[in-house]
Amino acid sequence: MSRRHAARPTFALTALAALALVACGTEKSGAESPQDKSADAAGVRSGAAFTDMMRKVARSCPDSTSSERPPTGPARTVPSGPAETSPSDTPKTPPTDAIEPALPTAGPEVELNARDWCASALHEERITQALWDLADPTPAKVRTILHDLGYIDERIHDLRRSGTTTRFSLDLRDRGGQLCLDGTAAGEKTVVDKCGAPSGT
Repeated sequence: MSRRHAARPTFALTALAALALVACGTEKSGAESPQDKSADAAGVRSGAAFTDMMRKVARSCPDSTSSERPPTGPARTVPSGPAETSPSDTPKTPPTDAIEPALPTAGPEVELNARDWCASALHEERITQALWDLADPTPAKVRTILHDLGYIDERIHDLRRSGTTTRFSLDLRDRGGQLCLDGTAAGEKTVVDKCGAPSGT
């Protein structure tokens, strides 16, 4: 057998081995990396935690399918006037006097069901309380506080500085509801109001 014929099988085997290595590399590169899997798992956990928080906040509210109209009584507690202080100089806290808001007759809030209306008061109160003592409400600090309360980045929108305050909005649509919140973090002048958004899941 000539050297030329003897070299052909060797060349063929080398080519097949190279193709196998390329195919193996392609298969590995197409697989999901451990980092990707970890990020996906973290996203699922944060989404589940947000849903759990939403359920807990609104646990005393009527079901979203209820035909009950939003209440006309006190719907939320908001700061009004100077903060109260105790003789021992304890930290300032928002007053707890409830106000009775007028039932809206126009605008997106009219579309809120009884559950949304009820839940909005609870979300407004807990967010206002958390932001009340924030002396310098930067977007980063406001985001951190919202995270601590259980609100996730996917639901936090329009977070921006405006003078000495930070504005933000929250998408709180749940179970087909339309609840959203518009907020202005300004220390003792913090305001959080309900709004209506297109129906969500």
